[in-house]
Amino acid sequence: MTVNRTALGLISGIIRMIRAPNSVMTGLAVITGMLIASKGAWSLELFKRAALGFTTGFMLCAAAMAVNDYYDREIDMINEPERPIPSGLVKPKEAIIVAAILSFLGLVSSAAINIECLAVAVIALAVAIGYATAGKATGAPGNVMVSFCVSLPFIYGGLTLEALDEALFVFASIAFLANMGREVTKGIVDVVGDAARGVKTIAAVYGRVKAAILSAIFYLAAVALSILPWLMRVVSIYYLPAVAVSDLGFIKASFELLRDPSRDTARRVKREGLLWMLIGLIAFIIGTNLH
Repeated sequence: MTVNRTALGLISGIIRMIRAPNSVMTGLAVITGMLIASKGAWSLELFKRAALGFTTGFMLCAAAMAVNDYYDREIDMINEPERPIPSGLVKPKEAIIVAAILSFLGLVSSAAINIECLAVAVIALAVAIGYATAGKATGAPGNVMVSFCVSLPFIYGGLTLEALDEALFVFASIAFLANMGREVTKGIVDVVGDAARGVKTIAAVYGRVKAAILSAIFYLAAVALSILPWLMRVVSIYYLPAVAVSDLGFIKASFELLRDPSRDTARRVKREGLLWMLIGLIAFIIGTNLH
């Protein structure tokens, strides 16, 4: 499918391609990690590092999305033909140029913080590119690669202040589990194109029912772990109402998938999953910043 290209259409296509909401959430996850490490104490220096940290998270996530869409352009003709590249809004070459610019900006902003942040940024970018080029075809290992990148911003946030706290790893683990559930759910949505291309997702290899069961296990594991920050006393009581909304969302998603592991249900759960993750992130921010 092709469309008449305009400058506005190209800009719109790029914004869609980089998954702006996902990229913003990655930047916010970095700031959340900083708040956890700083115990909610703000300062001018923290504001400066927060700006750089958010920039790194946003830019590298956006770059990873562009690289992913470039390598997925053929399979997206089957699974997601309305996406920017298969629809003609963005040319493959333009996607690579955008990814290169975003990667450069992300690495520069990380280098401006400290050498540890630069090292983690390079690792995250390498894993993201590795996933797009080879990891996706492996199925479950590819899901782990993506979820690793989703959980890493919390650790990165602590590194911006050179203060790693055990609570950071708890939040990172919750994000990892929730995203693993979402990745397996995405496999149900993309099962037709993935099977045609030989991508070994759980859904393509073992079927939609088993994929739905595994997704539910990951979602419910994230829900179970979400109480731990409160038990550790690293968040205030204000964390509980917000995280309860996120937890209920993931519980609802789990039951919906188990009841009907169809492509349409999985697509809805995948989209709603991003909302539950955002609410969970807001809960982390509220819990660490309000006492």
